[in-house]
Amino acid sequence: MSQIDHNTAGGPPSNAGFHLDKYNGKLMGVCSGIGNYFGIDPLIVRLGFVLGTLVGFGSFILIYLAIGLIAD
Repeated sequence: MSQIDHNTAGGPPSNAGFHLDKYNGKLMGVCSGIGNYFGIDPLIVRLGFVLGTLVGFGSFILIYLAIGLIAD
């Protein structure tokens, strides 16, 4: 049997729980960590945060900072 790496894009959520991906992240590793956890491309998560920030009058910046400071 081959081993499956669940921390790559396209896989199911990791059983280890959410963690920041500071190695592959751009700022704090929040979007990369979310992308790894849900098995999607971190670029899509980043674009979602940018769109949410523009539409939500900056509220996603507070959400991003909260996740970055609380997680890990």
